[in-house]
Amino acid sequence: MPATTSVHGQWTTRLAFILAATGSAVGLGNIWRFPYIAGDNGGGAFVLVYLGCILLIGLPVMMAEILLGRRGRQSPINTMVTLAREEGLSRGWGMVGWIGVLAGFLILSFYSVVAGWSLSYVFKSGSGGFMGLDADGSEAMFDGLLSNPEALLAWHTIFMVMTAMVVARGVQSGLEKAVTILMPLLFVMLVVMVGYAMVEGRFIAGLEFLLYPDFSALTANAVLLAMGQAFFTLSLGMGAIMIYGSYLQSEASIARTSAAVVGADTLVAIMAGLAIFPIVLGAGLSPEQGPGLIFVTLPLSFAEMPGGLYFGTMFFVLLVFAAWTSSISIIEPAVAYLVENVGMTRVAASASIAIAAWLLGIGALLSLNVWSDYTLFNMGILDLLDYVTANILLPLGGFLIAVFVGWRMTERSVQSELRMKLGGLYQIWYFLVRFVAPIAILFVFLRAVELI
Repeated sequence: MPATTSVHGQWTTRLAFILAATGSAVGLGNIWRFPYIAGDNGGGAFVLVYLGCILLIGLPVMMAEILLGRRGRQSPINTMVTLAREEGLSRGWGMVGWIGVLAGFLILSFYSVVAGWSLSYVFKSGSGGFMGLDADGSEAMFDGLLSNPEALLAWHTIFMVMTAMVVARGVQSGLEKAVTILMPLLFVMLVVMVGYAMVEGRFIAGLEFLLYPDFSALTANAVLLAMGQAFFTLSLGMGAIMIYGSYLQSEASIARTSAAVVGADTLVAIMAGLAIFPIVLGAGLSPEQGPGLIFVTLPLSFAEMPGGLYFGTMFFVLLVFAAWTSSISIIEPAVAYLVENVGMTRVAASASIAIAAWLLGIGALLSLNVWSDYTLFNMGILDLLDYVTANILLPLGGFLIAVFVGWRMTERSVQSELRMKLGGLYQIWYFLVRFVAPIAILFVFLRAVELI
């Protein structure tokens, strides 16, 4: 019989899980990555494809991943081995857990570097560093940060320590306490930023840019990016949702809980776009600025708007909070595995994973400056880590999760854990997780491999 609770603890309420899973999903993927990818790929047309990926693939796979986590009640690796044994299958299915843990570890290494940029910009904005900026000055500020390995290392280190300290405190005292404070603050700040954009920016123009579909701008690569973004932003395939699901109470509805998380995550992504694009357009700047949208264009926008000092600082604090709630979920699967299999304390396990990811992150940050001439597949270390995780490892993990739940677990096992009423919604979910999600994910995975 599957365990009823995890050895690591349990969320005290269903709301705590929703906040934690939403915190995992809401991160740099929503507020940094989503706006610039949407801006580079035609705005509304990309958003429509992204929403389709979320509804038809992201939500079904999230339900499947939570289902596995709650049924196994262990780290993703041990959960998959246990459930495979329960179904009379090969221990090789434990590879699904390994793929997730590896993906999360690799993401954390460069995620911490980018989060360090946000930390740096909190202090730049708060000290009035954006005031009086022109276009050349804003670009020089960001280029100056990226070309300074010592500064990048300092901010990367601070953020990694912040992450490890929360995870080391455990499920209720660390993870749950952090998200119940940070997530409400994040939503409040985002609402304030959208309000600021409505008053000081070109809100209607931003709304049209984000939501008006220009299908001529859609390419096969844009569809690939939309799928990768759906997985990246929902934290699917990296073990984070599976380990969080292992801490979920047995009586909680997986379907309703998953819908709440996906809805909140999507709302944040759209709100981030509605906060960013009107401000950028209001300053007469182009929203099609790639990764520099947040760190080059926005500071320039804040420099030209009333209250830019305060709202610019708030925006980057919001970005740090979003990154923090995600990073603690990314590190948790590997920490749980070390506690279960090596007998480490949570403090030792958290420190070990954080140090290893920190070391790899040094390579990522050096690829932005002193190692910039060294590339693989025409990508530096940071860009390569981003591409491999978002477009290969996460979709591969999601594909295997969908196949395991849809084709290898008995339907009796699935129903006993999912506890949905047999009928329309259940049949739709089961069809999506068996057919639509695996086929779509496999197509995107093969396309990503082809592009390398």
